[in-house]
Amino acid sequence: MIYIQLFLSFLQVGLFSFGGGYAALPLIQSQIVDAHRWLDVKEFTDLITLSQMTPGPIAINSATFVGIKVAGVPGALAATLGNILPSCIIVTAIAKLYLKYRKLDLLQGVLKSLRPAVVALIASAGVSILKNAFLEAGSVLSVTGINIPLFVIFLICLILLCWKKWNPIIVMLLAGILNVIFCYVK
Repeated sequence: MIYIQLFLSFLQVGLFSFGGGYAALPLIQSQIVDAHRWLDVKEFTDLITLSQMTPGPIAINSATFVGIKVAGVPGALAATLGNILPSCIIVTAIAKLYLKYRKLDLLQGVLKSLRPAVVALIASAGVSILKNAFLEAGSVLSVTGINIPLFVIFLICLILLCWKKWNPIIVMLLAGILNVIFCYVK
């Protein structure tokens, strides 16, 4: 029964996660945190962090991680298969249709109209992760509730990535080192 639940939950994520992994985060959260309570919000934030650090798409890494946590290796297989199956079917069908109708104005209009929705999904996931990363447990959005060392690390990383164009791997390593330093200074 749990294997079917994992398969169907991640089938929904795979079926409705247009725009890639970041856009899928709200869908993943609604399935694994809200609907089934397989993870709590903190574990979900840790899951996203781990999914970012490991090779592969976020949604597939999330499906595999949740599947293993909930039902071991068979659960990971069920969740991962559920997550990738819709993409395999949809991409194959869309590729055939796109090659046939790519010059059609209606198709180009539909593709353009999906862009704002995808950006909104990504922004929603980003805001959710930022809240969980910076706010102390149970606090409201205020200066006293913000974890200042983590916010400083975020700003440093943002500057190094956006304006200095540093390698993301080096920035991640630097963030880990800075966090260790902040912990020992405390």
